[in-house]
This record gives sequence, C-alpha cells and structure tokens, in this order.
Amino acid sequence: MLIDSHVNLHAPQFAEDQAEVIARARAAGVGLMVTISDKVSSFPAVKAIAEAHADIWCTVGTHPHEAKEDPDLKAETLIQLASHPRVVGIGETGLDFYYDLSPRDVQAQVFRAHIAAARETGLPLVVHSRDADEVMADILEAEHARGPFKLLLHCYTSGPELARRAAALGAWFSVSGIATFKAAEEVRAVIRDMPADRIIVETDCPYLAPVPMRGRRNEPAYLPHILAKLAELRGWSLNEAEARTEAAFFALFDRIPTPAEARP
Repeated sequence: MLIDSHVNLHAPQFAEDQAEVIARARAAGVGLMVTISDKVSSFPAVKAIAEAHADIWCTVGTHPHEAKEDPDLKAETLIQLASHPRVVGIGETGLDFYYDLSPRDVQAQVFRAHIAAARETGLPLVVHSRDADEVMADILEAEHARGPFKLLLHCYTSGPELARRAAALGAWFSVSGIATFKAAEEVRAVIRDMPADRIIVETDCPYLAPVPMRGRRNEPAYLPHILAKLAELRGWSLNEAEARTEAAFFALFDRIPTPAEARP
C-alpha cells in the first residue's frame, strides 16, 4: 500500500477540486492519507475531511508559523481535541528559524505544549524543523528525559547531527519530494543513513512537488515519484520500499488499523 503520511487537503489550493485530488490519489494507488492540522483554529476543517473519507485520517496541532495565533496554547486543549477517533497524531508543530513568522520563544513554548500532549495521549508528534537543528535537538532530548514520546521528523531537510540525535530517541523520518531536487544532495546523504525501519514517505502537498512534476501544485498522486527516489537511494526494489514504508507507518501511527486489522 502507498501511504501519504502528510497532506494538507484543507489548503486553499485545493478549494476548487479537493474531491478530484483525492480521486486521483486513489487512482495512483495511494491507499491512506494523513491530512495535517496547521493551526488549532483550522482543526474543524481538517477533521471534516477525515470524517468524510474512510482512507483519510488527521492530526491536531499548530505549525510554528502559526504559533503566534495562540501563544498560550495548553496541552489539555490538544489532548481534548485528540480524543476524536479520526485523530492519529499531534502537530504539525516544531521550530522554524528560517522564516521566523512567530517569535522563537513562542514557537518553543507552543512546541513544548504539543510534546506534553503527545506524551499524554501516546500519539506521535509530527515535527517541523528548519534552521533550528541544535535547539530542536536540545528540546527533544530534554523533553524525552522527562518522559518518552513517539516522534516523526517530517519532510526531513536538516543536517546529519539532528538526524543522529533524533534517531537515538527512536524518531521516525519522512522523505518528501525534496529528495528528488537537483540541489538536494545533502538531504539525500542523510536519507541514505536513516534507520531503515523508521522511514516513511509524504508529499506535503500542495507544496514541494517532486521531479518531474516540480513547478506544479503538488498532489498525493505524485507520491510514487518520491517512493521511487527513496528506493533508489536505499538500494531497495520498489516493492521493498513500499513494504518497508508501510510497516514503518503503521508502527508509528498505531491508532490506524492495518489492512489486516481492518478486514472483517
């Protein structure tokens, strides 16, 4: 099964043809998708998509860009929202010191609230990190010492040191269309060293369309191009890459029934 672990189906780019985008994904062999909450105020729209489709699940959380919207966000709020049966993860959350669209101290404070919610619920933490490798690793290690939690470093583009420190905490990693970009050799080098049993794939649509679709609006239907690049980088066959990423996905997002569990 092809699984797109990170889509943004409530994004305005899909407002006119969301149903067609979902249909094209299914036609391309994508059997499951996780649609991501970018801010708690968007959660009703995100949740509605997951409620309407048996093969789409969702997360709840606030992206670091949006942390300023609710700087006093409490873990208890996230925990309550995460009780919805279609919610399978906490986030997207994290640190983005490249754009700095929210103050860095606010980003960190809101990030820690998400970590507390992930720890309490047992749901995986979906982490965004950009230009914040050392601070990110320090926070993850300090919080993990207070009590373990499952985490995913999504759309991984950071350096090898953060990857090493996160892997030591048991982190999963997701590979996106960036792996296909001509200038992304440093990203590909890190992908080659990721833990083989903790790699999943994503499109992060509508952003980051993979080669040969680069320059277009990204869609879940383009996921096979990302899986093919991952297989190439790891020396896996396509079937092996699909099987490995599927197993890693269900190990991480364990609220979602596996195909075997879903059968009557």
